[in-house]
Amino acid sequence: MEENLKNQLDQISNSIDSKIEKSNNDVANTIEVKASEIVKSEVTEMSNKLNERFDAFEVANKKQFNANKKMTFKGALSEAIENGAIEGLTKGNSRSARFEIKADMTVGADFTGEVIPADRVAGYKFDPTRPVHIRQLLAQGSTQSDVVRFVKESGYSNGAAAHSEGVTLGQSDFDMTAADANVRKIGTYFRISEEMLADTPQLTSYLSARAPEKLLEVEDTQILSGSGVAPQLSGIITDSTAFAAGDLADSVDNANEFDVIVASLNQLAIANYNADTILLNPTDFHKILLLKDTTNNYIKDQVYGGLQPVFMGVKVVLNTAIAAGSFLIGNFGVGTQLWVREGVNVEFFREDGTNVRDGFVTVRVSERVALTNYLPNAFVKGTFAAAIADLETP
Repeated sequence: MEENLKNQLDQISNSIDSKIEKSNNDVANTIEVKASEIVKSEVTEMSNKLNERFDAFEVANKKQFNANKKMTFKGALSEAIENGAIEGLTKGNSRSARFEIKADMTVGADFTGEVIPADRVAGYKFDPTRPVHIRQLLAQGSTQSDVVRFVKESGYSNGAAAHSEGVTLGQSDFDMTAADANVRKIGTYFRISEEMLADTPQLTSYLSARAPEKLLEVEDTQILSGSGVAPQLSGIITDSTAFAAGDLADSVDNANEFDVIVASLNQLAIANYNADTILLNPTDFHKILLLKDTTNNYIKDQVYGGLQPVFMGVKVVLNTAIAAGSFLIGNFGVGTQLWVREGVNVEFFREDGTNVRDGFVTVRVSERVALTNYLPNAFVKGTFAAAIADLETP
């Protein structure tokens, strides 16, 4: 009986343990489900709040973007109409339409033409003209004729010699030749409307100053290189003596441009002329300044002096009227002369062609001059390339 009682107690104990274990498992499952539901609920709530904040942030940014957006009056008007601002009016539901346009007005978008006047600088800007014209190097005279005639020696036979007492002296002969230099006209003209002349500030002063300078540039070319065939002047280079190395030929090692100038001065000295001007293109002058001796010292330091360029005591004049690579050296004071029949003048005419009908004014710029090249041997001309070849040692 005790054994049976023991077995029954064991069964009762096992049943109680089983129920307790089952109860514990049910409680754990219930707690897990409850916890999961609570977590899920909290996550959902946090997600909803986060989405609401993002939506609010996006709306705020959009409003700020629209507030900062630059819009022209035309653009704002178009946008308002597209958004239905006058829809009631067009459908007949309203007799009027009113809407507010907030637009940024800018110069580029809303101004057409010169709404804001510019500050204008007075006068006219242009590149400078030649600082020195060739006429400034020459003796000048005036004439009342259309021809300037001069007489020059064309030949001389010198019979002078030492003689003993009672011996007949030798005879000398010379030839004289009359030479003519015709007066030539150099000029140009402009046709300008009356309105342009009257309404453009300082145009008359500009033409009066600028046009003569341009005419003098043409005069420079005529004085130097005129062919002598009508209607051109006979230029100094045309009539002058060509470079001749003489005893210096084939005698200079590593000959350069400065050697050519020295040889030219020697050629003039042999003809009893003292040069007063060396005429060079600016490119050749600055090339000479860059020449160096065998010790890498600039040659100019030995021959160049003063603010005014001077080589070997002779004035150097820079002028673009002489071509780069060429030179002209001589006594400009005695070798030639410019004669002026009519000086440079600027004239305005209404009575020219159809000016009266068309409303134009003709502006004429002109001069009449002649050039007398008295002494061709007072000048030496040439090109540096050919002269260097003549001087260079074989």
